Amino acid sequence: MIEKYPISEQHIIDCLHADYGLEVAQLKEILLGADIGASVYKAQTHDKTSYFVKMKRDHDTEIGTTIQPMLHDGGIQHIISPITSRHGKPTHHIDGCTLIVYPFIEGHDGFSQDLTNDQWVTLGRALKRVHTFQLPLSIKSQIRQESYSPHWRNTVRSIYAALDAGHKPTDTIGIQLAAFIKEQRDVILHIVDRAEELGHTIQQQSPEFVLCHSDLHAGNVLLADTGNMFIVDWDSPIMAPKERDIMFIGGGVANVWNKPHEEDFFYRGYGTTEINREILAYYRFERIVEDIAVYSEQLILSADGGEDRNVMYTHFMDMFEPCGVVAIALETDTNP
Repeated sequence: MIEKYPISEQHIIDCLHADYGLEVAQLKEILLGADIGASVYKAQTHDKTSYFVKMKRDHDTEIGTTIQPMLHDGGIQHIISPITSRHGKPTHHIDGCTLIVYPFIEGHDGFSQDLTNDQWVTLGRALKRVHTFQLPLSIKSQIRQESYSPHWRNTVRSIYAALDAGHKPTDTIGIQLAAFIKEQRDVILHIVDRAEELGHTIQQQSPEFVLCHSDLHAGNVLLADTGNMFIVDWDSPIMAPKERDIMFIGGGVANVWNKPHEEDFFYRGYGTTEINREILAYYRFERIVEDIAVYSEQLILSADGGEDRNVMYTHFMDMFEPCGVVAIALETDTNP
């Protein structure tokens, strides 16, 4: 669910003035995506210049804001650099949160607008440059490394254990979701177990790790009104196999990016490369497992969230639609 921070908008405006030199005339919250740990705003100054302002609950975004200017300055123009504060930093800490400021770019994300064929080629080229970018060792060492953690798999198993032990949700949505995951137990636990099996297999293969965005779904591709395209939201970069990012291309998250021609144009930009289908299947399964875990914890084990519960329930059910992430991941695993 989207958290409402106990930081007033006036406090944010005052911070933007004191630490960024911005004379903000209006600050408007934007309902954007399903980032549980973030709130975002559009700030407009008296001279009508607009800025994108992001508040994160933690400070884990620091390395991402360090990487973005390096990628941009290294020639990847499809990365937006954060605006530095008066202290020369790409972030600012405010009451236990991290404040990040970007230029505001008018446009739509890939969930609300289809990429053109040329934009798919552009995305492929940009991602290839990210994956082949040579970071300084001092920066690379600060980026989290893929560990194939069982955390989300164990969370899904624990939710089934709670239901089997008699836990009963207290609202209609929780009751409906609990009934659905019981009905889908065989499919869901197959996905959990198969992700675990593939994770062990991949660790034995020791694939090459490259810089990955880690959450390259359509919502994190901004299609500007000018026709430009940008890869945004670098909060959680990771050193991992390239399939960590590529799994989104054709993966069907939110029932988009699941058409064969889109993959064809993407690879025209990315170039010829060998895709490890086991790694691709692992990441597609693991993404599903994480979403099942997060949504189930919030909807079945909790009654919090208000109106957000309806949105989360819809997102959950969409995963099991034809051509959705579940069907695509199962097909990825069975058709090498």
